This record gives sequence, structure tokens and C-alpha cells, in this order.
Amino acid sequence: MSITSLMDWEFTEDAAFMALCDAFRESGETSAMEFLANGEGAFHFQELTQNAAGEGVDLGDSERMDEFQQEVIETMESLCVE
Repeated sequence: MSITSLMDWEFTEDAAFMALCDAFRESGETSAMEFLANGEGAFHFQELTQNAAGEGVDLGDSERMDEFQQEVIETMESLCVE
């Protein structure tokens, strides 16, 4: 089950996701997963998860967090790679 079916919030429209994509593009990194593992990527991802919580998205269990992170990674690699 996709995390998007668990929420009505569209994370791609969130300012933290846009900042994450901008930083990913500027980094020159080709792997979103590797980018999220470094300081700047991790910072923006944490901000995005905090915004998700503020929108009522429950990422409290590790399975949902993993699904959300995977969806963010896939979206970054499809939208943010030039």
C-alpha cells in the first residue's frame, strides 16, 4: 500500500520538498538515497517529515516512515534529476 493512500497531503507541493529537490539538483549527487543520507539532504527530509506530521500524516511507525521515505526518493529521482 502506498503512503499516498494513507494521506491526503501532497508532499511535492510542500516548501521543504521543493528545497530538498533544489539542494539535490545543486549537489550533483545522482542518488536521492545517498543525498538523503548526508547532512543537507537529511536536514530537508527531517523538515519534510515534520511538515507531514503537521498535516496529520502519521509516520510514527517504521513501516510508514520507510514507505514515505521510499516515495520521496522515487519522486526526487523522477522530478529532480535534470
